[in-house]
Amino acid sequence: MADKGTALVTGASGGIGAELAERFARDGWDVILVARSREGLQRVGEALSAKYGVRHHVIPADLTDPAAPQTLFDSVAGLGLTVDALVNNAGFGLAGTFVDVGEGEPTALARELEMLQVNVVALTHLSKLFLPGMVERKRGFVMNVASTAAFQPGPLMAVYYASKAYVLSFSEALSVELDGTGVTVTALCPGATRTEFQVAAGMENSRLFRGGQVMTAGEVADAGYAAMRAGKPVVITGAANRVMAFSTRLIPRRMAARVAKMAQQNA
Repeated sequence: MADKGTALVTGASGGIGAELAERFARDGWDVILVARSREGLQRVGEALSAKYGVRHHVIPADLTDPAAPQTLFDSVAGLGLTVDALVNNAGFGLAGTFVDVGEGEPTALARELEMLQVNVVALTHLSKLFLPGMVERKRGFVMNVASTAAFQPGPLMAVYYASKAYVLSFSEALSVELDGTGVTVTALCPGATRTEFQVAAGMENSRLFRGGQVMTAGEVADAGYAAMRAGKPVVITGAANRVMAFSTRLIPRRMAARVAKMAQQNA
């Protein structure tokens, strides 16, 4: 596939999303930047255009709204743009017990449903909308940002871990379905990464972020972008994270869940 095309990146106003958008722009791709904050998107887009000479398009969207994926798709069509790479990066986490078991505040149902809407439903919806065009053109990339959380149950972040297990399974299945079409799907599975994610999720004091391997958003984007361009179905960032992910296949699931719970607890 030619280096130049148009990439749509959700959650592009900061963190891994902004870093991934830069990797595309550096290679000469025009970018469609999507997030809730128009101001943040404009800042990222203007910097990319100034640095790399590419075109940028800003489409604010709140993916907690079930109507947002179709509205986004229609907006892209209205601009006369063709999406050659779709990066489903938008997502968030939520820490706490699912119900009150005397271990701090339980998570709120409304927020959990919003998380499923963004992490699972919007990702699926956008893939359904943009993939047919890629298959018809016989070229394209999809990157779905999952997590090392996808490889085991996650007490104290039960819904988040489950949502990322869906992203990994969905991506691997699509990767096989699309064999021979010229379109590839890559699941990017980062471990702990220094972004605003851990603050929003209430995880900044957890053992996961206060110890072990914590990568930068740029390091994660480098690994994910390279894997996507190579057509790899799954990439786990960082050697320690790869060991952890594969080790969950060798121990009982309940034990893996207990280890994950320890990682989520405050240090």
